[in-house]
Amino acid sequence: TNDLKRGSRVMLANGWEADIMDNMKGNTRMARVYGFETEIGSIYAHDIIAVRIAEEWHDIEHTKDQDKLRGQLDKIFSV
Repeated sequence: TNDLKRGSRVMLANGWEADIMDNMKGNTRMARVYGFETEIGSIYAHDIIAVRIAEEWHDIEHTKDQDKLRGQLDKIFSV
């Protein structure tokens, strides 16, 4: 997910699409999310599962830190 650039269309784990709005790297990214309503805000990078390139979806590779954070959050929220 660190290679995603501003303007990239991505698919989130919940099935919603989003446009990346920054060129940052790390565990969170700024995005315009198209869900029940269109909102702009931070999303976890590990929630990005695919990127659309030339009208085709391609799976995303997460960094070790992003996978680690997903594991930590899964432990906290899976009761």
